[in-house]
Amino acid sequence: MNLRKFGRTWVIPFVLSAFSIMVTGAQPAQAGPASTAPAVAEHDGSHDFDWEIGTWATSVKVLRNPLSPKATWVEFNGTSVIHALGGGRANLVDLDVTGPVGRIQGVSLRLYNVQARQWSLNFANMGDGLLTSPSIGEFKNGRGEFYGTDTLRGRTILVRFVILDVTPDSARFEQSYSADGGKTWEINWIATDRRLPAKP
Repeated sequence: MNLRKFGRTWVIPFVLSAFSIMVTGAQPAQAGPASTAPAVAEHDGSHDFDWEIGTWATSVKVLRNPLSPKATWVEFNGTSVIHALGGGRANLVDLDVTGPVGRIQGVSLRLYNVQARQWSLNFANMGDGLLTSPSIGEFKNGRGEFYGTDTLRGRTILVRFVILDVTPDSARFEQSYSADGGKTWEINWIATDRRLPAKP
């Protein structure tokens, strides 16, 4: 999330990472005995965000001027409301947090790609109303990892967004930047969420 300020509202662009694998020169398989190993079913991740549907109290720490000697942390508090869409294969996050330096408002549309079995996270900031490129990834063993690229001070960097420590009533979200191709990472966004009781 490369923060840009519009008045008192911070802009947090989310970013896109595209991954592709090409296999060339494959040779025909040799005849032989049929394999007796049982087929392993691929994970259907279309409901990996079901646990998050509802309203959460959100505490956010943001590193201003990341990847620089001027980096400083600022804090925000507010809510995140997550709405299910498309039978679970999509959801919408409504984020609204405030702090001493201003307010962050935005929405994130998460969409599940059935063929790729991956999620895209698409963020729009209410400060400029622009939808940014998505980050792409999936959940494994209860941990979500999503990767992309962004531009910081004119330089292309890598972005990693992680969802971890997930329970029915709490979760943690971390975003990190890397300026050296993923050799090292600097965390610049930490959000901790705790579920609020449903309204009667």
